[in-house]
Amino acid sequence: MPSAIDTRESDALRKLSILAILLAATAFLAGARLPLHGPLPQPRPDTGAAASPTPLPDKTEPPAPADVPAPQPKLDVKPETPAPDQPAAPQTEPGKSEPAKPEQAKPEPAEPMQGPPLPPGGLKGPQTPAEETKPPAEQTLEEQHLTIEPESDSEHAECTAALRALGVVFKDTPRIDDGNGCGIDKPIIVSEALPGIALKPEATIRCPAALALARWLKDSVIPAASAALPEQGRLTTVNQATSYMCRLRNGAETGKISEHARGNAIDIASFHFEKGEDVAVRSRREDPTLTGAFQRTVSAAGCLYFTTVLDPESDAAHETHFHLDVMERKGGYRYCH
Repeated sequence: MPSAIDTRESDALRKLSILAILLAATAFLAGARLPLHGPLPQPRPDTGAAASPTPLPDKTEPPAPADVPAPQPKLDVKPETPAPDQPAAPQTEPGKSEPAKPEQAKPEPAEPMQGPPLPPGGLKGPQTPAEETKPPAEQTLEEQHLTIEPESDSEHAECTAALRALGVVFKDTPRIDDGNGCGIDKPIIVSEALPGIALKPEATIRCPAALALARWLKDSVIPAASAALPEQGRLTTVNQATSYMCRLRNGAETGKISEHARGNAIDIASFHFEKGEDVAVRSRREDPTLTGAFQRTVSAAGCLYFTTVLDPESDAAHETHFHLDVMERKGGYRYCH
């Protein structure tokens, strides 16, 4: 068994060891340096952003990203005023990208401005002119704002040379401009459609219409008359009802402009021969005579020279004449009835 002396020596050594450890720890702690600032307290969960501490003067917290909305304060907690050098973070309502304005600062909705005050009568803003809202079929000649088609000098010279070669008697006349698109850039006045065949009354038209008329008479009308009506002799006169005239189609108050108003059309009312009666243009669809055959033949042949042929069978407006014109259409389309 250990003696009492041994026990006391052992306790003394243990106490000296503990004392040495305490002295060493005290010296180590004395040399350690504490931080200048201790840890900051964390905000309570129920106060949110309202309890966030004010940043220290020597540190500036980085601003929150722009796309992260700031937390919403509770209604019973007054938000803290931001420091002068730090802008307040915009508060955003849930589900919206723009900052929400405080309830107390929301202005009353104002009436939207729509330009100058409305005049008496209830007019609401500028209105489109009435003629611009109408379809072409309902517009008057004045509402269509048309212009005269220009004619090429070279093409006109070529056309008049062809007229002289056929023996057509005509003369040039000054440009016609009756307004609203009515007129002819280079008009001519025809007095003889072919040599020895008068055009009565003389017709004011464009050269292409006069050339189509001369070729139709030479190549179709005269041969058909020789075959169907030889006893009446030579064709001496072509009686025309209308050449140039400023109007809409069929003399209507609204609708498309007539080709007569552009110098492209001529209406043929009758044919006069050396002998016998004039052959008047009228409905002859059921006429079994050679006169009926003559009229149907020259009507059908007209589409070889004119782009439009309307005869007494087409409608009531043409019961007493042929309407012949040289209107240009897309694709060379022709209308013959």
